[in-house]
Amino acid sequence: MTANGWRAVLRERLGERVSVLPGDLQAHARDEGTPYTCIPGAVVFAQSEADVLATLAVARDHRVPVTPWGAGTSLEGAALPLPGAISLDLSGLDTVGEVDPLGFTVTVGPGVRRVALNRRLRSHGLFFPVDPGADASLGGMAATHASGTTTVRYGGMRENVLSLRVALLDGRVLSLGSAARKSSSGYALKHLFLGSEGTLGVITALTLRLHPLPPATASVQLAFPDVASAVLASVTARGLGVTPERLEFVDAATVRAVNRHRDRHDPEAPTLWAEVAGRDAADVDTQLALLREAAALHGGVTVGEARTPEAQGALWAARHGVYDALRAAWPGHATRIGDVCVPLPALASTVALAQRLLAKHGLTAPLVGHIGDGNLHLLMHAPPDDTETWARIERVLHELATQAIAAGGTCTGEHGVGLRKRPYLRAEHGAALDVMRDVKALFDPLNLLNPGKVVGDPLSLPDWSQDVPTRT
Repeated sequence: MTANGWRAVLRERLGERVSVLPGDLQAHARDEGTPYTCIPGAVVFAQSEADVLATLAVARDHRVPVTPWGAGTSLEGAALPLPGAISLDLSGLDTVGEVDPLGFTVTVGPGVRRVALNRRLRSHGLFFPVDPGADASLGGMAATHASGTTTVRYGGMRENVLSLRVALLDGRVLSLGSAARKSSSGYALKHLFLGSEGTLGVITALTLRLHPLPPATASVQLAFPDVASAVLASVTARGLGVTPERLEFVDAATVRAVNRHRDRHDPEAPTLWAEVAGRDAADVDTQLALLREAAALHGGVTVGEARTPEAQGALWAARHGVYDALRAAWPGHATRIGDVCVPLPALASTVALAQRLLAKHGLTAPLVGHIGDGNLHLLMHAPPDDTETWARIERVLHELATQAIAAGGTCTGEHGVGLRKRPYLRAEHGAALDVMRDVKALFDPLNLLNPGKVVGDPLSLPDWSQDVPTRT
């Protein structure tokens, strides 16, 4: 059947929810972190679980690949469709159920955005803690096992999703997990889908674990003489028993860029931002004192402190504005964020390695990180057509990912695998990669769900806007 044929079937079943308008196709052709443009053959704007199932039925019958789409904030190509295939936009599944203030749960559609959800939860004295920085969709965050600034205390999506509804390619819908806080019943299938990036099924609903807003919080900004000292101070603070709400690091170059971009005057030195929470002001004071003690042991000094929400927002503005400031620092440059995560004992040596690699290859790349859980980001940049520099960038990121795995860490701490981290999965997982591929084949025997991502090999598939074979 030709592309017009399967599109006609989609239109017959889903009507105006199917779009082939150039603007809609282009809007689903790129993500925020990869240079690729992959124009789908059609975009389905699903409004319900039934729409998802209808889309998967057409994909199954006509052998057309489907890639789920949330907010398009992916950094490794996870949401990019195959050219000419189906982009399944889940933003319309944006219902928010009744908040359960006793069970600390809420059930949401996959299209609900993180910021909007927390705005609604605030009146209940609750919040959802996972904060990847971008205003991502909850379904996309679950599909990539997102984490972020608060992971050091609350964990990532696996720790904060209690249950899922997932539509499979064969038409079944699975309900996985429960609102109970623990269970020893059966296999933990829910966890297969958290981080599967749409390669096993499509998430249609999530029940989330919520947390009470802390009674008292405070934030502190600490400057250090060098990067190693800041990193060691973060490890020391954890050893002293401080479990901050957030513990973030940036290097001097990053502070410099933010100062210029936001007209700030922060000391241009390696810097830690930390937020602590407690039962009351005295509890918060105790934790701040421990943080200052950890910093002082490594030459750190306090350069900012805030206790009211307004003052804390101003203090954290420098950290939250990093990405925009760094892009503005090199106008016309394309960017790529390298992301690894290592065990805390290997953190300082991994940071030192990153600095050596940058010097060796003649590159500048500000270093930032969710340092409390060993997560580091390098923001690489160069003119888009400077192939020689991009080759050096790829070499640095390759060596950093390889070393992170050798140190017992991972090639991707929170950005997912997508297209670009696939080459490292064999080194990281060994024979387990073959089992992962067996699982993929079990759930998706036709290899139509986001093919070529995560555990898939790079594929040379036809342009699905041309003739596509029909199942016999």
